[in-house]
Amino acid sequence: MKKQFNANLLLICLFLSQFTLGQKNAVVYYVSFNTTNQISGNPVKVYPQDSITRSAKEKITIFPQVQFQTISGIGGCFNENGGEALLSLPKEKQQEILRNLFDEKMGCGFNFCRTAIGASDFGLDAYSYSEAANDYSMSKFSIDRDKKFVLPYIKSALAINPNMKLFASPWSPPAWMKVSGKMVGVRPDNTLKDSAKIYKSYALYLAKYIKAYAKEGVVISRIHPQNETDMNSTYPSCVMNTKEMSNLVMNYLIPEFKRSKVKSEIWAGTYRTYGKLEALELFADAKFRKSVAGIGLQYTKPIHLNDFRALFPNVKMMHTEGKCYNGDNSMKQAQARWTEIADYLNGGVENYAYWNMILNETGKSAWNWKQNGLINIDRSKGTVTYNPDYAVMYLVSKFIRPGVVRVAHFTTGEPTSVVTKNTQGNYTLVIQNDAETDKIVSVQVGEGNIQFVKIPALALAAVVLE
Repeated sequence: MKKQFNANLLLICLFLSQFTLGQKNAVVYYVSFNTTNQISGNPVKVYPQDSITRSAKEKITIFPQVQFQTISGIGGCFNENGGEALLSLPKEKQQEILRNLFDEKMGCGFNFCRTAIGASDFGLDAYSYSEAANDYSMSKFSIDRDKKFVLPYIKSALAINPNMKLFASPWSPPAWMKVSGKMVGVRPDNTLKDSAKIYKSYALYLAKYIKAYAKEGVVISRIHPQNETDMNSTYPSCVMNTKEMSNLVMNYLIPEFKRSKVKSEIWAGTYRTYGKLEALELFADAKFRKSVAGIGLQYTKPIHLNDFRALFPNVKMMHTEGKCYNGDNSMKQAQARWTEIADYLNGGVENYAYWNMILNETGKSAWNWKQNGLINIDRSKGTVTYNPDYAVMYLVSKFIRPGVVRVAHFTTGEPTSVVTKNTQGNYTLVIQNDAETDKIVSVQVGEGNIQFVKIPALALAAVVLE
């Protein structure tokens, strides 16, 4: 049976286990994947020191002098489907959901999120901001469509967390800019027209989007010129090979941003590795590599993350979309979520971006593709369901905050743990226990004392070491 979360109890879905270890304290916060119980407001559990067996099958050693990337944030994606579902609720319910997602004290505190430039696959249908054919000067450019659902959704989140940053990418250029003349459809001509006039106009389109959003009080800090450059799909998409990406960025987008005084960073992407290694090929060009701020990656295997980092150690990598799954929103899928997050962070990526934060009761896109989400809203009944992934993202966002630095660690267990260090010098170990029994792990920071920590059964835990 699918497990759901009680919305009124979500804020205490983190259980607290505290125990004294010599002269230091370790605090373990966790969310449970125990499928016999819904995650709810169970009483706080305490694990006293004398209950801990001072032996462990898994040993974790933290190397404080070996530090990697600084984390820029954790978040999810704003989409039109979610905005329409959210606005179907009374204001009080809307605010409760938004606080649970974006409030830094009582909610997830999401701080680095994504939005689409025009329609994504979770737009209500295909649309762009330039519907008039051959409007090269963008005289009829308009973001009015976004003012109905997308912008109110984003603005309400920013009102709760003004520190939240946004990045954006288009799923497709306007239809008239493409060879096919269509934003959607699997077809061999699903590409941008090979014309200087089109490239120049498209660069202007992207610059005007950023400036139009800025006038609405929404700052887009980073932009990726094309989502999933290899995707040719029934929903909005556009195939853009490495030469086309380089041409657009180097010869049109960078000059247009300078001319328009747009300060948003240009990142290559978004790239994935489904039978292609275009990200590696593109960044082999040193001139291109030095011209962009970094690269956006999604659906990329750890081996390819490691290859990219090895080849281009000075290029920043960011994560742009988490696995969407199939709409089951199961506990098993939530358990797998942490492995995905850990793979990206341990691969050198500076953030993690969940995909659909909010969906309606169907969980389906306008193109009939059902996907997972953190929250489902039934528009007719006015009910709200928090799915298992919400608990995972809650814990991750709470304890892997902007500004923390990933620190090297060695584990004798499964390599799905992450260690970070904050500005106060405290370490946080995020680790998952998939066993049906509690496990004891030994943790040692440098040459310090060995500490024994109990991780609850079937749980994702954050161990805070002072």
